Amino acid sequence: MDINAVVDVEAKSIAISQTIIYKNESKDTLSEIYLNDWNDSYSTKNTPLAKRFEEEYSTKFHLAKNEQRGFTVVTSIRDGQHITLDYYSLKEHPDVIKVTLKTPLLPEESYHIDLNYILMIPDATFTDYGFTKEKDFELKYWYITPTVYDGKWNYYSNKNLDDLFVPKSDVTISLKHPLNYQATSELDLVSLSPNNLTKLQTTVFTGKDRTNTYLSLKKLPRFSYVQTDDFTVISNISEKNLDPRNKALITDRITRFLTEHLGPYPHRKLLVSKIDYNKNPLYGINQLPDFLRPFPDDFQYELKLLKTSLKNYLDNTLLLNPRKEHWLSEGLQIYFLIKYVDRYYSDTKLLGTLANIWGIRSFHASDLDFNFQYFLYSMEIARKNLDQSLTTSRDSLTKFNANIAGKYKAGVGLNYLNEFTTDTDLTATFTEFLKDNKLKHINIKDFENYVSSKTDKDVSWFFNDYVNTRKKIDFKIKSIETTEDSIKLVIKNKRKNTMPVSLFKLKNDTVIGKLWIENINKSKTVMLPKDSTDKFVLDYDNVIPEYNQRDNHKAVKSSFFNNKPLQFRLFKDVEDPDYNQVFFMPLVEFNNIYDGLTLGTKVYNKTILRKRLNYRVSPQYATKSKSLTGSTSIFYTHNLEGQNLFDITYGLSAGYQSFAEDAFFTRIRPSISFSFRDNDDFRSDQIDQISSRYVSITRDVGELATVEVDEPDYGVFNLRYTHSNPGIISYSRFNTDFQLANKFSKLSFNYEFRKLTRSNRNINLRIFAGFFLENNSDPGSDYFSFALDRPKDYLFDLNYLGRSEDTGLFSQQIIIAEGGFKSKLETQFANQWMTTANFSTSIWRYIQFYSDVGLVKNKYDSTKFVYDSGIRLNLVEDYFEIYFPMYSNLGWEVGQPNYDQKIRFMFTVDPQVLLGLFRRKWY
Repeated sequence: MDINAVVDVEAKSIAISQTIIYKNESKDTLSEIYLNDWNDSYSTKNTPLAKRFEEEYSTKFHLAKNEQRGFTVVTSIRDGQHITLDYYSLKEHPDVIKVTLKTPLLPEESYHIDLNYILMIPDATFTDYGFTKEKDFELKYWYITPTVYDGKWNYYSNKNLDDLFVPKSDVTISLKHPLNYQATSELDLVSLSPNNLTKLQTTVFTGKDRTNTYLSLKKLPRFSYVQTDDFTVISNISEKNLDPRNKALITDRITRFLTEHLGPYPHRKLLVSKIDYNKNPLYGINQLPDFLRPFPDDFQYELKLLKTSLKNYLDNTLLLNPRKEHWLSEGLQIYFLIKYVDRYYSDTKLLGTLANIWGIRSFHASDLDFNFQYFLYSMEIARKNLDQSLTTSRDSLTKFNANIAGKYKAGVGLNYLNEFTTDTDLTATFTEFLKDNKLKHINIKDFENYVSSKTDKDVSWFFNDYVNTRKKIDFKIKSIETTEDSIKLVIKNKRKNTMPVSLFKLKNDTVIGKLWIENINKSKTVMLPKDSTDKFVLDYDNVIPEYNQRDNHKAVKSSFFNNKPLQFRLFKDVEDPDYNQVFFMPLVEFNNIYDGLTLGTKVYNKTILRKRLNYRVSPQYATKSKSLTGSTSIFYTHNLEGQNLFDITYGLSAGYQSFAEDAFFTRIRPSISFSFRDNDDFRSDQIDQISSRYVSITRDVGELATVEVDEPDYGVFNLRYTHSNPGIISYSRFNTDFQLANKFSKLSFNYEFRKLTRSNRNINLRIFAGFFLENNSDPGSDYFSFALDRPKDYLFDLNYLGRSEDTGLFSQQIIIAEGGFKSKLETQFANQWMTTANFSTSIWRYIQFYSDVGLVKNKYDSTKFVYDSGIRLNLVEDYFEIYFPMYSNLGWEVGQPNYDQKIRFMFTVDPQVLLGLFRRKWY
């Protein structure tokens, strides 16, 4: 490929004249060629890239101005005889061009294609690549390239995954740009030709067998060049307080390690940019601010440079399909990162220097090595039942799996495989494979065959079960029996897989033996000669990413206390499989204005990794009501795999707190829920849930109470179905709710729809309909009635700060439920039926107009038509909103007395609810 490019900074454009000599290295005759035009993936709001942003709850691309989004204008595509070729962009892949050849391209022959096109460069705010605020250019996947043909054309669209699949190419780039800019590339610099008259400079780069398209064009480049004995490293990754000499020494050690384990680098220069690192950082405690980060500056810089160098080195030399076969290069990156830390920083802990601080060093987390984080993050997603197989296409992975868990699982898995193959040095095998296949287009099967040929052990379990499926690893020592001369162990495989497990023999907590147990189908009996072993432990060295390690220990003379004694800890900790852990945490909360600040403690068993069985006891003292309050719960979650029903949760919760001055309620709530999702699409947020519960409410009203109880204590059976499809551009939610109690039964339906239109207008619609199947409650009481603007919440589900307030600020808190009105109208309740519609649309940014209409029917009364309207400040949707009523059945409300008391607000202080803002982007 020969590329002649002219940069126009003011127009944010690059005019390109390009020649492609495409050689057909397949055995097929080709009649067309497909070209990647990933710059055009920014062209509209409907491209796969735009939809990707939407899926990850980002509106920056949707709300951007047209001039901020890039596109490509192809002016001509001709062959070597200057004959115009037919071409068009694919409908499903607008950033892929199909070119029809005038003459068939035979095997081993070449075809000459000339292209002329103009790139309008997108803003770098979307993907970090593009035109920056400083008027610099960060270019990746910018010029047009052929796709890979290996019996079929391997093309796909840009989805901000940095995974373009291109054939290796001999590239020459001639870049004409303003004189005050400097170009940086991994390609070899051929010449610089400045022209002081035109204030332009022509920079020429060339390279052989290249796939990396990154080029930086900046006024003030901050790249440093470190020449080592192996190759030159170009980088703008920085670390404060680290002098250039230390950076050079670190770089030299990294290049020696890369050459030793990955083989000689085939190019003169390896470029690792800050953008590369920011897209694939060291997740975890390393990302704390500088003044909190518990790692030395040189260690931090070294791992940043190493991780990014490993990735770029492998991407440039291991020519796999980066979207379909990504796990191998990602796994090797993490595998060698683990080996590097084992070699040079074996004593470094997961918590760094924090592990030595009094109070922290008693935590199990302070005992863990730095490399334990890879197991921790991969298991985090598995315990949530959101893990995906390593062979899942990268664009089908959730963000957490794509960026963190999948890579770590792959790296941990390769280490697992290495430990298992005791008859060979698998690290050396990986190195040989990389050397033998450098710059060759290969696939995963080639790797599997290579590894299998180097060991006599059966490693098919790794590729068939560990890589290709979501099957978990979970073993248990079921029993131990001793005789005069032998020990019989029964090891149970709790999952359907063929993966092996290591068995350790311990004496006084010291390892005296180890063996691998293979082919455990359900269970396996192991006979061992009797010796001084006093305890057996599965996976004692934490090599295997096992789902549940809490049943891996068993003493020869077994009892509850010598197997796993109780351990009490202040605050949540990492799970320690050697103990039954119980945690305590001081609580300072504000649940409502009647109890005020509550002080207490939480006793629980939940660790950093999710457990199936979780219990919690939280006794508290309310400083305002001067009473003992609190709550308790126990829940068990049953995860299911390979089907749409993925979660069954059942349990019991109970609580006691104030609902008014000197008035308390006790709620006991057994429940069960069934959750469904599309088992073939984990990126889809669509969830269906069926839940059933029984809510028992008893109330205790004192002499000084400010409320009167007009209904006796009660119990309600509640059955609910919910379908939700949340999204940042389109959102919908439907639920139906059935309630049955001694005095009434009722049924309600609720539908919500939100849409951010192409013109960037928010449209929100909510429809509610509810009616009583039977209502024998007191006609003078609206306690169980449908509410127009503020539900009574007799099931105590809603987080009202002052649920019994009729006046004052806390009476103005609104939670959109039932009628969803904002004005307090004369008819506030319905004891027969109610139907309402709530609508809002944007005026400017977060300022919206809202309007509500409805019909309300009470017994012995005619149907009432109700309406209201006003201004909504949608500061954080569903979390912090303010409503200003304007016109309703009451007339023009703005001019009425005490208008400030008509303003309504929505506000949540629940940290779990706020965490949902983060979780939805990653899970």
